[in-house]
Amino acid sequence: MDELQDVQLTEIKPLLNDKNAARNFQDFDCQEHDIETAFGVVHVTMRGTPKGNRPVILTYHDIGLNHKSCFNAFFNFEDMQEITQHFAVCHVDAPGQQEGAPPFPSGYQYPSMDELAEMLPTVLMHLNLKSFIGIGLGAGAYVLSRCALSHPDLVEGLVLINVDPCAKGWIDWAASKFSGWTTNIVDIVLAHHFGHEELQANLDLIQTYRLHIAQDINQDNLQLFLTSYNSRRDLEIERPVLGINENTAKTLKCPALLVVGDNSPAVEAVVECNSRLDPTKTTLLKMADCGGLPQVVQPGKLTEAFKYFVQGMGYMPAASMTRLMRSRTHSSSSVGSGESVRSRSHTSNHGEGSAGTPEGIDLQDAPQTMEVSC
Repeated sequence: MDELQDVQLTEIKPLLNDKNAARNFQDFDCQEHDIETAFGVVHVTMRGTPKGNRPVILTYHDIGLNHKSCFNAFFNFEDMQEITQHFAVCHVDAPGQQEGAPPFPSGYQYPSMDELAEMLPTVLMHLNLKSFIGIGLGAGAYVLSRCALSHPDLVEGLVLINVDPCAKGWIDWAASKFSGWTTNIVDIVLAHHFGHEELQANLDLIQTYRLHIAQDINQDNLQLFLTSYNSRRDLEIERPVLGINENTAKTLKCPALLVVGDNSPAVEAVVECNSRLDPTKTTLLKMADCGGLPQVVQPGKLTEAFKYFVQGMGYMPAASMTRLMRSRTHSSSSVGSGESVRSRSHTSNHGEGSAGTPEGIDLQDAPQTMEVSC
């Protein structure tokens, strides 16, 4: 069995419960914009002031959510302030998914996933932003990936949570199986986000998001967004192989951190995406005891991983990483079933460590895909 490097991360309690869910969904010190694009109006929320020529952190949510319910708990998490003091944050809501969004008129043609991605360059231009580091969940991860493929000069890095590169992926199969005995869009969306185990065990979290999806998101608008996502094209990316297609392969050019919870319905889709990406620029992070919303259930782990990712890009000085300890461990698999992993890696132990990473674990320049289990 290959020897992997695991990053041990001390867990912090989930961000959502009955007492603090409302607060964690709130915006603080933000400016809202409705930006006209060639494919319709998109609602954007800016948090902070852009720092010189640095990229902004740009987020894109999944179906059934908006930027508040998807990301605010994570960005309001105390340790994230160490990162956001260095970056402005740009939250993008898919058309009609923002809080209080009016219904679309009868006959409205909702943008395709490709068109949603093509809105982003206009958003950046309108806000006078040059580039971004993207954080996307599910459908949002697909949109950001599509944008990065079409406009690589605008995207400096991607954190892709529950990303599915396929036209009709595993996530949608699970949702369709669930919808076999229900036509309730709320239940369909919940099955998209959460696996059976989490639906049965994490009742408080499920109830929080059940109420949000049912009460805070316009149901007709949600159906349009869901239909658009289920009609997406395959990303058509392929892993570059030295000496064969390294100059012609269509793949992400920027560093990518793939994230999935071990109980998420998206595990197989994320592993498939990892198998198609450049292993020298990709890290796969699987979170133990975590389901479909790692940014909510495991905020401490994701924050630390994101710190390493950004530091590996050279944008943050070395910061205190008191909860991170490197250990070497033997493991037959760090991402689930061994047969699903197309490229099992042996990560080198560099003698000279780079700033911001423990003893030279470099999330950007590892010789092969780093697969991390935590």
